[in-house]
Amino acid sequence: MTVVQFQGKGGAKPPAVAKGGLIAALDIGSTKICCLIAEAVPAKHRSSESEEKFSLKVLGVGHQLSRGVRTGSIINVEEAERAIRLAVDAAERMAQRTINDVYVNVSGGRPQSRLHTGTAAVASGQVEPRDMDRALDAALAQVDPGRRSILHLAPLQYQLDDAKGVKDPTGMYGETLALDLGVVTVESPHLKNLALAVERAHLSIAGFVIAPYAAARAVLAEDEKTLGVTVIDMGGATTSFAVFHENSLVTADVVPIGGQHITNDIARGLSTTIAHAERMKTLWGSALASAVDEREMISVPLLGERGVDTVQQVPKSMLTGIIRPRLEETFELLRAKLEASGCLHLAGRRLVLTGGASQLNGVPEMAAQWLDGQVRMGSPAHVQGMPESTHSPGFAVCAGLLNYALKPDTHYALPKAKADAVARAQSGYVWRMGRWIAESF
Repeated sequence: MTVVQFQGKGGAKPPAVAKGGLIAALDIGSTKICCLIAEAVPAKHRSSESEEKFSLKVLGVGHQLSRGVRTGSIINVEEAERAIRLAVDAAERMAQRTINDVYVNVSGGRPQSRLHTGTAAVASGQVEPRDMDRALDAALAQVDPGRRSILHLAPLQYQLDDAKGVKDPTGMYGETLALDLGVVTVESPHLKNLALAVERAHLSIAGFVIAPYAAARAVLAEDEKTLGVTVIDMGGATTSFAVFHENSLVTADVVPIGGQHITNDIARGLSTTIAHAERMKTLWGSALASAVDEREMISVPLLGERGVDTVQQVPKSMLTGIIRPRLEETFELLRAKLEASGCLHLAGRRLVLTGGASQLNGVPEMAAQWLDGQVRMGSPAHVQGMPESTHSPGFAVCAGLLNYALKPDTHYALPKAKADAVARAQSGYVWRMGRWIAESF
């Protein structure tokens, strides 16, 4: 969700995808890198003019074990570039098409969400575009990303006097107009490193989308976004969430714990290899204890052992005892983040879980217990040409990136003077840090 400068501030619309246009999505995760290539085709069975003119047809799918990525951040550009190339090449071979631009998810960089409200008096008593511009200018004047990069800068809703939730106040009567502007920022180096890895694979970035928002575009129903819902994307090394209300993204954040942490806990606790720990988690892992866990035994190959003592037998209850505390920690941190955001009341009690780690047995029950909500699992909606194997929570982010590319959000850009000031501040900070490093080492 990069900030895009469109002509005009109030009624700008995102560029439409032309018929037959290629769309590519690249999900750079800590455990897997996935690429989807799709084509925009005329939508079938349109019942009204308000429905979308185009739908998606998936042409190619490619996924690869992630390398050079940790907790959503690039730690080795060369390895990340190689993994990206392999995933994209597999998708291009399947699609028999070549791509140049991709939409990329952002799952790290310590995102922060802020809500800014701009207020303006209605000059003539009837709202005109210039009144909306003044409210927008007042909201934009409060945006100060500092040394961070703006990832998402979009309008949430208008308020006309006491009437809240106004989508388009043009022509309405009132005295005071207010605009709520949602802003999501991330650390600038994180975005630059992501861009570096992607561009070294000879691809251009069409846009960045924060991971839980992308997942939401794939798994949520329209009524859920209107009534209020929290989407929790449980990935390999991060667990991110996004809160929606009145069809708008209210807040988003990330917890640096994911399914890979559970795997590592199992490997350490049972002294086995990471590969076998992952297999145990997938086949027998559960967060819920049962009466037969003490009697059911699991064979565990010991790490580094040879001869007759290479395998030990442990009760399944020991595996559950390792998994449950890590999940409790994850949901406890999520609850603290949600409470600190001040948006918990907007989401109601509706929770949607997605992401590969959410498929572990017992996760929905634990989420309902710790977050006090009604939980359902979220899988990507059916898309023409999409393989059955990708209709799982683990591919929600990549599918959501395609959905976003087909219908991007309307964004606003900072006024030029303020944007130049932010750029100068960021470049000055980078120069000072470079000088400090050079003098210190």
